[in-house]
Amino acid sequence: MGSVKKQAEALAKKEKTSEYLRGVWSELKKVHWPDRQQLLTYTAVVLVTVAIVSAMLWIVDSGLSIVITKILG
Repeated sequence: MGSVKKQAEALAKKEKTSEYLRGVWSELKKVHWPDRQQLLTYTAVVLVTVAIVSAMLWIVDSGLSIVITKILG
């Protein structure tokens, strides 16, 4: 009796997984994927933004380092 119950549970789990994956595939079909030009543009924007933020953090860090050195030294 327990074996039948385990098999039924396994089948139900498999059906839920299959239904979930069909739903995921359906949603992926609705996604607007960027073309090559958009992808390059978005990547460039991200890299430029990271470079700007990095430079700003470096400037602030250097400034604070100089101030701390003058206070302690």
